[in-house]
Amino acid sequence: MAKFYITTPIYYVNDRPHIGHAYTSTLADVLARYHRLFGDETYFLTGTDEHGQKVQAAAEKRGIPPQQHADEMVLPFQALWEKLAITHDDFIRTTEPRHTEIVQEILQDLYDRGEIYRGEYDGWYCVPDERFFTEKEVEDGVCPECGRRLNRITESNYFFRMSAYQDWLIGYIEQNPAFIQPDFRRNETLGFLRKPLQDLCISRPKRRLSWGIELPFDPDFVTYVWVDALVNYISAIGYRRDDDTFHARWPAQYHLIGKDIITTHTVYWPTLMKAMGVTMPETIFAHGWWLIDNVKMGKSLGNVVDPMDLVDVYGVDAFRYYVIAGMVLGQDANFTEALFVERFNAELANDLGNLLSRVLNLIYRNCDGRVPTGGENGPEEQALIAMAEGTLPRLEEAVRSMTLDKGIAEVIALVRETNRYLELRKPWVQAKAENLEPMRTSLYTAAESLRLVAGMMAPVMPERCGVLLRALGVGDPVTDLADWCVWGKLSPGSMVERVPPLFPRIQKETSLTEQSMDQKEEENVNLESDPLISVDEFSHVELRTAKILVAEKVEGTAKLLRLEVMMGEERRQLVAGVALYYEPDELIGMTVVVVANLKPAKIRGIESQGMVLAASKGETLKLITTDGELSSGAQVQ
Repeated sequence: MAKFYITTPIYYVNDRPHIGHAYTSTLADVLARYHRLFGDETYFLTGTDEHGQKVQAAAEKRGIPPQQHADEMVLPFQALWEKLAITHDDFIRTTEPRHTEIVQEILQDLYDRGEIYRGEYDGWYCVPDERFFTEKEVEDGVCPECGRRLNRITESNYFFRMSAYQDWLIGYIEQNPAFIQPDFRRNETLGFLRKPLQDLCISRPKRRLSWGIELPFDPDFVTYVWVDALVNYISAIGYRRDDDTFHARWPAQYHLIGKDIITTHTVYWPTLMKAMGVTMPETIFAHGWWLIDNVKMGKSLGNVVDPMDLVDVYGVDAFRYYVIAGMVLGQDANFTEALFVERFNAELANDLGNLLSRVLNLIYRNCDGRVPTGGENGPEEQALIAMAEGTLPRLEEAVRSMTLDKGIAEVIALVRETNRYLELRKPWVQAKAENLEPMRTSLYTAAESLRLVAGMMAPVMPERCGVLLRALGVGDPVTDLADWCVWGKLSPGSMVERVPPLFPRIQKETSLTEQSMDQKEEENVNLESDPLISVDEFSHVELRTAKILVAEKVEGTAKLLRLEVMMGEERRQLVAGVALYYEPDELIGMTVVVVANLKPAKIRGIESQGMVLAASKGETLKLITTDGELSSGAQVQ
């Protein structure tokens, strides 16, 4: 069994989490979930970085001790990870003794072996980034990383002999092309290393910064926050405490980071590990930034996206899907609400959600609500089966090569091909034939394809895929994708469960408040009877027969159909909430009963000039029709 150890950067608790934090952790979670389903022994670490000048400043601004600030600010991260269904195996905080003790032991060992020395520093310092810069790196006194003004500092500090490892690091990167990914990030680090590498200042004097891990060999100094933070990757898994556990998990397969912290991870961390005698991680993978309207997020710009808001409005799995499918790993990606809605409607609401609704409705109407037994597979079935069975290998290759967006695209392609298969086979037409075996084969094939899709998408959308599987009568969880994706495991005779739309379509033209009102209005378009009324009240209700001439889905909804009916000599337009129970083609030519004198009402912008009557019980709904042929417009007594 292969092992898979993945880490996220630990997040600074100077402020609340934003979409960048949520993206990195969601990405790591999706990778961890996939590797578990591939059979890899998986360990997923995340946590919070709780020392340093920014944390101390944030605590001082609030008028509370730094530890109290850290204890309070870690909670939004933990709450968000729970809400986003992040399945980390460990959450480490750098204020925990299990971490601080290891940091001090490492520093003492390096100091004892002459790898750390005391010296004078005179140069530029960036407070927000908490980093020193050399004269060669600075132009006009501006930070080369964040663009803010730098402070000139002269002080005594302790330094790690990082420069001694420059030639080794260059050689290691060149000999191990997978060590830094994507490739252009490796080239970026090698470009940085063309200049002479300076020794690394690993301390801060307490008179300037008191909030940090005290140096074990000099109580007047605390540890530089980046040296402290990087050690979490090994302190959390037993380094210097539990050799068996440590060697079972280390080296990490992936340190997942944002591109803004590449130097600390590809220069500071490798040289520190080399001095410590620790094996290098396999890959340091730097992903891009989420931009807001093509601009990097920043509090000063007022464009920071709170992932909690997105999750509250659109749902956890929709958020997870968008950030995974929407970014090419390594590149920046642009976030706008319009793009979010567009992708949601196209791929989740239209492609996947509507496919499930169609299959469930057809099984309910034509197979007594049970998965039918499929017959002999023809060319169309064989083609879809071949595509379905070939999707998992392509998905696994995409996951292992860190091209997740391509893997998700492969699964969505299978969803679309299944929709095309239904349009080709037309099981709603096959249901009217004397031989029902072709219909049963079509429905079993589409349902089985959905089962495979749910398994392959479960790491991205665990909650919604669980709903999908339960709707198909599948109770077992996905534990092994290779076994799961063997065709033909959907059990005939299993009772399907009609569920609300998996992903209700979002109206781009309306505000969130108006959208919510529209959804409530749609939910109220039901065909159940009103409370008790008097005979006099009932006498005012005019019921007439009407023949359906046109039936089509209302754009942007899962429940509504727009009908055109002939009622005697009068042609009317109606909106009926029956799309979950009838395909439009089935309704053409049907004679139904209509409330003819109902005041017209606009539903989703369409005027409905009456109401179609139906009877419902449990998950079954049937339109009220006449017993035999009767001309339209007839009065119902």
